[in-house]
Amino acid sequence: MRTSLLLVFCFFVMASCANAQRSNTNASHKNNPYYSRTDTTPLHVSNAEWKKVLPAEVYDIARMKGTEYAYSGEYYKTDEKGTYYCFACGNKLFRSTGKFASTCGWPSFFETIRPNAAKYTPDNSHGMERTEVTCGRCGAHLGHLFDDGPPPSYKRYCMNSLVLEFVPDAHK
Repeated sequence: MRTSLLLVFCFFVMASCANAQRSNTNASHKNNPYYSRTDTTPLHVSNAEWKKVLPAEVYDIARMKGTEYAYSGEYYKTDEKGTYYCFACGNKLFRSTGKFASTCGWPSFFETIRPNAAKYTPDNSHGMERTEVTCGRCGAHLGHLFDDGPPPSYKRYCMNSLVLEFVPDAHK
């Protein structure tokens, strides 16, 4: 019983830390010369340069293909209306209208905002057959694509919150 309680406690502490770190990194992109919500020109930037301008936890996922713990991300339960951008470069990726509630523990979408918003690469790491999803502008690792999503696409874009930036729609 104590072990179970300790594990649950550790999970919530890790989730809280991940969200606290994210809110701090979300404050500004002033040190990132590659960030633009309007420019769709593909970027060719070295990992060494990205390491200088991205927060460490974002760099780990975006450039080193890491992942955040399931159910720890800031956006997996978000249902507010708005747009999701690549945290690294500002590329527009998803609309909240393409997001759905999934039990996988990460934010899930059934479609991107436009066809070239993301790129897809086979990923056979960890003994699994998956499709890696990267940002169509900067190549940042975002997550993976699966064929078990809802209609109309039947796709599930399983994304990491730390490499997404959510901008809510302006209230009228």
